[in-house]
Amino acid sequence: MINASQKYPLNLTNNKIQGHHHDRLAIVYIRQSTLQQVERHSESTKLQYGLVEKAYLLGWATDRVVVIDDDLGRSGANAEGRPGFQRLVAEVGLDRVGLVLGIEMSRLARSCRDWYQLLEVCALFRTLIGDVDGIYDPAAYNDRLLLGLKGTMSEAELHVLKQRMVEGKKNKARRGELGMRLPMGYVQRPSGEVIKDQDEQAQSNIKMVFDLFDQFLTINAVLKYLVKHKIKMPYREHSGLQKGDLVWRRPNRMTLGNMLHNPIYAGAYVYGRRPTDPRKKKPGRRSTGRTTAKISEWEVLIKDKLPAYISWEQYEQNQRQLQANSIQGIGVPRQGPSLLSGLIICGRCGLRMTTQYSDNGNQLRYTCNKLAASYAEPNCQSLKGGQVDNLIVEKVLEAIKPSALEVSLRLAEDVEKERKDLLTHWGRNLERARYEVERAYRQYNSAEPENRLVARTLEKKWEEALSGEEKLRQEYAQFISKQTAALSSSERDAIRQLASDIPALWESPTTTIQEKQEIIRLLIERIIVTVIDNTEKVCVEIHWQGGHKTGTQITRPIANIKHLSYYKEILNRIESLQKDNKTLKDIAVILNEEGWKTAKQKGFFTAQIVSSLLASNGEKSRIKPRSHQVTRLENEWTVQELSKQVNIPEPTLFSWVKKGNLKARKTTEASHGGIWLITADAEEIKRLKALKDQPKEWVYRSRVKRVE
Repeated sequence: MINASQKYPLNLTNNKIQGHHHDRLAIVYIRQSTLQQVERHSESTKLQYGLVEKAYLLGWATDRVVVIDDDLGRSGANAEGRPGFQRLVAEVGLDRVGLVLGIEMSRLARSCRDWYQLLEVCALFRTLIGDVDGIYDPAAYNDRLLLGLKGTMSEAELHVLKQRMVEGKKNKARRGELGMRLPMGYVQRPSGEVIKDQDEQAQSNIKMVFDLFDQFLTINAVLKYLVKHKIKMPYREHSGLQKGDLVWRRPNRMTLGNMLHNPIYAGAYVYGRRPTDPRKKKPGRRSTGRTTAKISEWEVLIKDKLPAYISWEQYEQNQRQLQANSIQGIGVPRQGPSLLSGLIICGRCGLRMTTQYSDNGNQLRYTCNKLAASYAEPNCQSLKGGQVDNLIVEKVLEAIKPSALEVSLRLAEDVEKERKDLLTHWGRNLERARYEVERAYRQYNSAEPENRLVARTLEKKWEEALSGEEKLRQEYAQFISKQTAALSSSERDAIRQLASDIPALWESPTTTIQEKQEIIRLLIERIIVTVIDNTEKVCVEIHWQGGHKTGTQITRPIANIKHLSYYKEILNRIESLQKDNKTLKDIAVILNEEGWKTAKQKGFFTAQIVSSLLASNGEKSRIKPRSHQVTRLENEWTVQELSKQVNIPEPTLFSWVKKGNLKARKTTEASHGGIWLITADAEEIKRLKALKDQPKEWVYRSRVKRVE
C-alpha cells in the first residue's frame, strides 16, 4: 500500500514550518480549467483532493485544513470570475492562513499579475506556499525567485497553448474551411458544403431585401415595405428538438442591418471581421469588446467561395450607402423642400446640421443642435435655409453652364492628348520587349546543340526575355483598364446641347426635389456654414467633389436689430442726423436713401424704429414725434404714456379701448393721421393699477367696467 509520503514526495520535517503556521489554517486550493476536464480528467481532480492528507502529514489538525474548490471548471487566466481564488487572497490578507497547498503553480494562477499579488500578500503575512516539489517561503529570496520562475513558466505555458490553438484555427480559416454560424438563407450539407437554402420562398425573400435596399437606399424604408406587405424572413433553428427546421419571423432593423453588412451574401468567406479589443472588454460580459474591422483589416477574405445572392461590387456599394446613411454620412435624398439636407456642416463645432421645417413645411431652417441634444448645451448656430439653398443652386447652375462645360471639354482634350502620348510610350516599350525576345530566340537557334554550356545560358536568357515581355503586357493591360473612354464628337455636341437646357430643366415642375438633391450631391461633397458673431453675416464654404473649394458670404435676416454687424454705425448716423435737427421721419427717409437695412433685410426704417433705437440706447429724441403734437383735453393720455403710468402692456390697453372698456377718442389732425387718447383721471388710474395687481385668474374671469 502506498502511503501519503510516497504519493507526495515532500520533506515532512521542513524547518520552514513554524508553530505560528500551525496556529493558522492550511488551505488546499483545487481548480480545473473547464467542466469538460472535471468530467473527463477525474484523476487530476482526485490528486488535488489528496493534498488534504499532505496537510495532515505536515502537522495541521483536521479542523484546521480547509478545501477551496469553488473554481472547478474556471480558467486561471485571470482572477476575474474566480471566487475561490479571491476568497484565498482574502483569507491570507486577514492573517488566517499558514500554508497554501496546490498540486502545481498553474492551479493557483496563470497570470503573473495575480500570481505576484498572491506572493506579496503571503510574504507580508508570513504564509507558506507548497506543491508536490516542496514548501516555499515567499519572504525568502531564493524561494521567491523560484516561485516567480514557476509563475512565469505557468503563464508562458498558457500562452503557448493558446497560440497553438489560435494558429491552427487561423490556418484552417485561410483555407476557407473553418466552420461558422451561417446566416439566414444558407444551410450546410452533412459533407460540410455550404449551399443556399433549398426553399424557393426563402431564397426569394432574401433576394428581395437586397433589391429593396438598392431601390430605397435606407434600412428603414426596406423595413416599412416588408411590414406593410407582411413579408417574413426565413430562419433555420440552430438548436433544440426542431434543429434545422425552417421558421418564419417578422423582420426587424437589426436583422436587416446584419444582412446588409454580412459579406457572405456576396459569396465571400471572411475571417477576422469582428475582432476583440481588450480595452473595450468589460468584466463578466463575454460579448463585449467586439469591434468592426475595415475590409482592408480582415485577416481572411476569399471571394467567390460561397454561393452569392449579390455581387461583390453591389456589396461594396451597399457599404458605402450605409456609411452615408449614418450620423457621419450625408444620407439619402429626403422628402421636403430642403435641397441641402445632410450636406450642411456647422463651421463652429464641425457636426452635421439638422434640417427643420415649420408652417406645414413652408419654412426651412438649418440648426446645429447635436451638442444641445447630447450634452444640454446651447445650440451652436441656426439660420433660415432659403438663402443658402438659393446660393447653392446658383453656384451649381453656374458650374454646369455651357462656358464651364467648354472648359471641362477642353481639359478632357488635354487629358486625351496626354493619354495618347502615354500609349505611344507603352507601344515603344512593348516593341523593344518583343525585339529582345526575338533576338534571344535567334541567338539560341544559332548556338550548336552539342555545346550545352552555351545553349543553357542562351535558353535561360530567352526565358527571361519572354517573362519580361509577359509582365510588361500585363502592366499595359492594367493601364488600359484604368483609362476612361474618350468622348466622341457626337457625345460632345450632346453635352453642349444639354447644358443650354439645364436651367429650364431645373425650374421645370416635372423635376422633383429628390432629383435636384441628387444633382447637387453629384457635384458637392459638403457645405460648411459659419454665422459670424451671431450677426447677419454668414460665411459659406462649398467643398466640391474632387477637392475644389469655393468661399462666399451671404446676409441672413435676424430678429434683433442689435445683432447687426453695423448696429453701432447706424446709431452714430442717427445721432449725427439728430444733431442737425432732423425729425424722426426725415432721419428714417435719409437712412433708407443711404441703403441702410433693418434686421429682417426687407423692411425700411420708419420714425417709430428710429425712436426705438434711440430709446434702447438710452437716448431721447430731441424732436418729439408729430403724433404727440396734438391738442389734448383734461386727463388725456396716449397709449404709450398710460402704459408706463399703470404698468399695463400697450396691447392690453389698446384692446380695452377697442372693446369700449376704456373711454378714448382718436384725434383727426391730418398732419399725422390721428392717434388714440385715453381719458383717465386719478380715480381711473388707481382702478387700473388695482386691476394690474389682482391675480391673473381673477383678471381672466373679471371684466373691466364699461365706461358709458
